[in-house]
Amino acid sequence: MNLTLKIWRQKNSKEAGNFVSYNVTDISADMSFLEMFDVLNEQLISKGEEPIAFDHDCREGICGMCSMYINGRAHGPAQGTTTCQLHMRKFKDGDTITVEPWRASSFPVIKDLVVDRSAFDHIISAGGFISVNTGNAKDANNIPVPKDNADNAFAAAACIGCGACVAACKNSSAMLFVSAKVSQLALLPQGQVERETRVLNMVKQMDEEGFGSCTNTGACEAECPKEISVENIARLNREYLLANLKK
Repeated sequence: MNLTLKIWRQKNSKEAGNFVSYNVTDISADMSFLEMFDVLNEQLISKGEEPIAFDHDCREGICGMCSMYINGRAHGPAQGTTTCQLHMRKFKDGDTITVEPWRASSFPVIKDLVVDRSAFDHIISAGGFISVNTGNAKDANNIPVPKDNADNAFAAAACIGCGACVAACKNSSAMLFVSAKVSQLALLPQGQVERETRVLNMVKQMDEEGFGSCTNTGACEAECPKEISVENIARLNREYLLANLKK
């Protein structure tokens, strides 16, 4: 498989970037997208050129670091798939593939395809935790949880914080991410202590980080690699309204 890659190159956050075209040859359809990038970087290094900077860690669809905007879609053309789990069989021989970093003011570009997503860390620090007594592990059935609540909390907890929802939203909204983290804890008994303060503090921090408001178009759910439901956004809105009423 021979491909043309148009890749965003940017030296740092202060300098302007631009697209640079590269040709890669003999790419196996069984390679992952990141493995294809490894091949390209090896070629660049062998020619004395600077390799392309991109984020990766687990390469198992867990860590959320492989944030690339591929042909106009967050994480590429495969539904419910991270970039590291995207395989080259999704493309055709001779294709031109455009690769960009997330485009959001709250995710400033560090270099090439690497963006600073520490804004998500700030939101989690504002309320994404619970207060419990430490000690020995409790029995699994020590605190009964209704199955629907447990299932919904587990589904929300699948969020890996990759930022695809922000990248897909025309307002660069982080509502899907924040709602997943709020829902995960609001649905469980362990999360009740900070239930009101959590949602107020996390939404406040989200706004302070410069994320936009929800567009209600559902682009976030469509591009989320873990297919987090927008129902969580409705739950976040209810939690926020009730917390303000109680306050």
